[in-house]
Amino acid sequence: MSEATTVTLYRMVLPDHVCPFGVRAKEMIEEAGCRIDEHILSTRDEVEAFKNEHDVATTPQAFVDGERIGGSEDLAQYLAR
Repeated sequence: MSEATTVTLYRMVLPDHVCPFGVRAKEMIEEAGCRIDEHILSTRDEVEAFKNEHDVATTPQAFVDGERIGGSEDLAQYLAR
């Protein structure tokens, strides 16, 4: 991965819950030296709308060049290349 790579990350940060997988995904992107385009999903409605729009079951979700990489485990594998 290069510093020129931007990873778009959608993660859940609710008033009563911060998703630990989203926190880890953000840390992995930063550790890889990539730029991050972070989108915070701050209500349950936003989270559900995002999951429905992208046909995914969980957040976080990471994208590179418009291609969905997946959740935090998928992102770890992608960044390890």
